[in-house]
Amino acid sequence: MLDAVLIGLGSMIGAGIFASLAPAARSAGSGLLIGLTLAAAVAYCNATSSARLAALYPASGGTYVYGRERLGEFWGYLAGWAFVVGKTASCAAMSLTVGAYIWPGQAHAVAAAAAVALTVVNYAGVQRSALLTRVIVAVVLAVLTAVVVASVTSGSVDAARLGVGSDATFGGVLQAAGLLFFAFAGYARIATLGEEVRDPARTIPRAIPVALGITLIVYTAVAVSVLLVLGPSGLAASAAPLTEAADATGSDWLVPVVRVGAALAALGSLLALILGVSRTTLAMARDRHLPHWLAAVHPKFKVPHRAELLVGAVVATLAATADVRGAIGFSSFGVLVYYAVANASAFTLTPAEGRPARTIPVLGLAGCLVLAFALPLNSVITGACVLAVGGAAYGIRRAHARRR
Repeated sequence: MLDAVLIGLGSMIGAGIFASLAPAARSAGSGLLIGLTLAAAVAYCNATSSARLAALYPASGGTYVYGRERLGEFWGYLAGWAFVVGKTASCAAMSLTVGAYIWPGQAHAVAAAAAVALTVVNYAGVQRSALLTRVIVAVVLAVLTAVVVASVTSGSVDAARLGVGSDATFGGVLQAAGLLFFAFAGYARIATLGEEVRDPARTIPRAIPVALGITLIVYTAVAVSVLLVLGPSGLAASAAPLTEAADATGSDWLVPVVRVGAALAALGSLLALILGVSRTTLAMARDRHLPHWLAAVHPKFKVPHRAELLVGAVVATLAATADVRGAIGFSSFGVLVYYAVANASAFTLTPAEGRPARTIPVLGLAGCLVLAFALPLNSVITGACVLAVGGAAYGIRRAHARRR
């Protein structure tokens, strides 16, 4: 179970801390912690629904499998499409984060190289990926702990900065929750590894809430410490809030350490993201929703090598050309749609199948939809259009199959 938990942590701890806090603060202002709490509540519902479904369907594919089995083929396809396309964009965003911290002047080149390197790691098999993730998570947690300790013990702390003022609006808090939810979505990587972990029916339901709980504790500690030092307005105006918080404490040695930690955190997220996207691609290719040649499994490494190579190539191309803000916005919309299908699927479970309390999938479904449409308008429009394209492709394929 440890490797599965670490894969989830490697995906979750990174994106939110180093990429989502400042945009969320710009949306919510002093209501940032309320948005974080709301995002965590929706994530808990999603984690519970996903864990119960993963126990019944431990095959690779995650919600693509759950939606197909519980709601029908189209809903499984829609979830898989949202996951593959959205998380491919997220991979590009994480690659660009690596580039921005390691070598800002050559961010796109470094981003593309990072995507290629981690594709090679995943190609070698999940156990090696889990080992590398374990190292990354340990280093990042140590860096974040140093930031928290340096912040709360510095002379720059002002407890009044945690108060909620008139700048916090209902819509802004919802938008912040949608942005922060992007950082809690890593437990999906665990659910998509159903065929590659021991005793998946037992391991996956345990690993998901453990990974989510650890991540929530880390996120809360870091968000509170940064707010105590920078305040909502300082956090909102920051391009690298943890670096600025370290600088504000007077701990000069900590600033370069935070930069390295940020790069490692993004690498950890990228490692798990590529792993999860390739496994969902494998499941969809097996059902011929994607080209069937992507369903091939390497005879030695036992991984979907063609799917991994294709995903890696697309991510490297996007990382060399795309804009990180657009990639993150689109990915947030796609992952919320993905979990909406997961909650709807969990609602259909019977008590004998381990159904959670009815309120959990209901609140999870409603929360996903509300947060998805609370995101910036351009992200909503782009995400809806891409999902519509996927739906149209599904309809055309079905019509062609009927004619044949």
